[in-house]
Amino acid sequence: MNDDRRFRVVINDEEQYSVWPADGDLPAGWRAEGFEGPKQECLAHIDTVWTDMRPASLRRRTAASTS
Repeated sequence: MNDDRRFRVVINDEEQYSVWPADGDLPAGWRAEGFEGPKQECLAHIDTVWTDMRPASLRRRTAASTS
């Protein structure tokens, strides 16, 4: 099966990533990250940019407690 649907990479306030259909309205709390393409390319992009899976709020608390 040839899947030619396009997706976009989205990110939320906790800096967590996901993919969303490019032609769909984004869910509340998510914004376009800037990368768009076939689903597998979007997932590969996320693998490259999302290097710390912890939510942003946890990363900030951890950084504050070690300072």
